[in-house]
Amino acid sequence: MLENRAQTRRVSVSVRVLIVGDVMLGRLVNQKLKEAPPTYPWGDTLPCFQEAVVSACNLECVLSDRGRPWSASEKMFHFRSDSKNVAVLQAAGIGLVSIANNHVLDYEYDALLEMLEVLEQAGIHAAGAGRNQAEAWRPASLVKDGTRFGLIACTDNEPGWEAAEQKPGICYVPADLEDHRAKRLLELVSTTAAQVDCLLVSFHWGPNWGYRPPPEHVTFGRALIDAGADIVFGHSPHVFRGIELRNGKPILYSAGDFIDDYAVDEVEPNDESFLFSVEISGGAVRELALRPAVIRDFQARLAEPRLAWWIAAKMQSLCDELGTHALWDEDENLLRVPIEISGGNS
Repeated sequence: MLENRAQTRRVSVSVRVLIVGDVMLGRLVNQKLKEAPPTYPWGDTLPCFQEAVVSACNLECVLSDRGRPWSASEKMFHFRSDSKNVAVLQAAGIGLVSIANNHVLDYEYDALLEMLEVLEQAGIHAAGAGRNQAEAWRPASLVKDGTRFGLIACTDNEPGWEAAEQKPGICYVPADLEDHRAKRLLELVSTTAAQVDCLLVSFHWGPNWGYRPPPEHVTFGRALIDAGADIVFGHSPHVFRGIELRNGKPILYSAGDFIDDYAVDEVEPNDESFLFSVEISGGAVRELALRPAVIRDFQARLAEPRLAWWIAAKMQSLCDELGTHALWDEDENLLRVPIEISGGNS
């Protein structure tokens, strides 16, 4: 029987969760990793991961040595990285990964099934795809420093990849609160929130590009917080979006791209993002800090001060539109989002 989280939460000391967006280790990144060490893709951001109790990302590729490019339906890009590159995630101490996205089946079912084994053997807790529907919907969980962390992951991309009772695939959920899968998701969030101290809900949603979340994402993100999520972690658009606070809990509408080999758009630069550091204490988010990062030579790097300020200024403006106040800390070269524990935006 599940106990009420309000009665069982044990977190009295502060713990830090680090979140980054899409991590794509395929194509040219994969080629680089044939000679470079597994620490390479993290660049000089690695110490930031080492300071966190738990780190999370969206794994925007499949880790496998098997499979062939998906051909059952039209698909332009296929992302696969050698299975040995699970060591990249281990090098940063990544504990939670979302695999609910539009690339996890790029090399068909054999590759997905191998990746599930690779992640399990590496001690990395994944959510959002599985050998069947039950596994694809199953939350990931781990305990670090006496704190119970949970991750639920889903996507509204690639409906044809939806897992079934006896079919591997993704946790597919349209960003529509009237859909039966959305209602099931909210119930799962509520149930899981009662079992953990910190619950992340990862949503790989919407099409590429656009600095502002569509209205349905705003509605859905708020509903996830109301259901019990502590952090809503959105991604997919390739660029970062503003942050909204609801009852003192952050909705990251898009974390952006963190590692990849993509061409950079001149209008909406997809090589800019952040390391999102969230401090949890006493069952509440106490602090949110954003450290600007860029992608250079297939690795993440901390943005140099002048560029960091520019990236942060863009995020400040996007946050303002969502009613969230963010402050630039020039000494630390990061953006701080004050958290009011007693309330937030409605």
